[in-house]
Amino acid sequence: MQNSYQVLWDECLRLIKANVTEQQFKTWFAPIAFESYSESEHTLLVQVPSPYVYEYLEQYFVGLLSKVLARVFKTNVILRYRIMTDQAHKISQEVESDGPASVDTPQPTSRGNKTPTTLDAAVPQGLNPQLDPKKTFQTYIEGDSNKLPRTVGLSVAEHPGKSTFNPFFVFGPSGCGKTHLINAIGVRAKELYPQKRVLYVSARLFQVQFTDASRQNTVNDFINFYQTIDVLIVDDVQEWATAQKTVETFFHIFDSLFRLGKQIILASDRPPVDLKWLQDRMLTRFSCGLIAELEKPNVQLCKDILSWKCRRDGLNIPADVIDYIAQTANGSVRDLEGVVNSLMAYSIVYNTNIDMRLAERIIKRAVKVDNHPLTIDDILEKVCQHYNVDQQHVFSKSRRRDFVQVRQVSMYLAQKYTKMPAGRIGQLIGGRDHSTVIHSCNTIEKRLKVDKAFCDELNSIENSFRLKNS
Repeated sequence: MQNSYQVLWDECLRLIKANVTEQQFKTWFAPIAFESYSESEHTLLVQVPSPYVYEYLEQYFVGLLSKVLARVFKTNVILRYRIMTDQAHKISQEVESDGPASVDTPQPTSRGNKTPTTLDAAVPQGLNPQLDPKKTFQTYIEGDSNKLPRTVGLSVAEHPGKSTFNPFFVFGPSGCGKTHLINAIGVRAKELYPQKRVLYVSARLFQVQFTDASRQNTVNDFINFYQTIDVLIVDDVQEWATAQKTVETFFHIFDSLFRLGKQIILASDRPPVDLKWLQDRMLTRFSCGLIAELEKPNVQLCKDILSWKCRRDGLNIPADVIDYIAQTANGSVRDLEGVVNSLMAYSIVYNTNIDMRLAERIIKRAVKVDNHPLTIDDILEKVCQHYNVDQQHVFSKSRRRDFVQVRQVSMYLAQKYTKMPAGRIGQLIGGRDHSTVIHSCNTIEKRLKVDKAFCDELNSIENSFRLKNS
């Protein structure tokens, strides 16, 4: 009897193959092995070679799988996976598919002039929070670059709207883990307070929704919907630079939620002081909670992230390969994930071990490697040139304010653009110790958050680095 179900599964594969690229089919579907089908329970059990393949299928292809199974088996099929977690010892685990997630966008209600309480009662639990269940605090590896934002984020999730961290503004460069962190806050808050209305939305989607509401003359409905949210998470707010009407509408929503004690979480690639479109009143609101910077992960954190991914996905990556990837991924979690995904795919398709040679091939294609890294001398030259100060004054023991500033800026930029430890940076910039470097970096970071003119100065210096390497 199972042979006939094997034939049905083969038909499913044929349909899938017609709807994906040849490479996608070879990588993700060809390794799936049919095991059994229970007619009484309408349950299909298939075997996949690793947790990574299972997670990828669930994230990107579960909708396609569900549609094809329903079409071929003529019923709604429950899909179960047998995941091989240890190939050598034939250890596996069974999990049931979550099924395709319905993606809902906020819909305006016809009772747009009602109070938020009435709206909330009308649709108490019908809101899809738009959160990624895989981006949690458990999967957010802690390191020196993210310890404070992670700790504060967990506190916000456990006490939304009740702490002094409202609003919670997170900023940092691309690939440092901002989206993962704010998503983890939403997931944790929803776990602890299932009755609360939690919503993650990108700034771009918010703008699209507002534009649609304006065209349909339903802006009041749009505003009233957002006023019902208990935990509002907005990602990439820097994208509102040219959307003044969107900004004004968001401020109205922000002000209402803030007065009601609702939690607001915002993420950007730069601090509020660098968002030139922010009005003073909005800058004041954004700054009244906590502004936390996420730095690019250092090499050690990159190694920790890679090691964790290897354990999770059942990958066997040698220690020297992990070190190499961590050193060359430019401190980007996104680059790390791309390299691991590519290594996994190559390993499956070509049935080959992951070694240094394969890693070097992947790195060249997936990561933009800086072939002309900045040196301490480069940084000192540009900083001294900008402030018109001779390098010998930077190395001296003088405490003149202008010399101290050049010294501190040089140390800050050296820590940002080189992979040297603080102690080594201090030795090369006037023979200072590591505590002086740390103090200098903290001083510069604090000033950057409040001094717009100083931000412009550092941007000018950093742009001169790019001109040097171009």
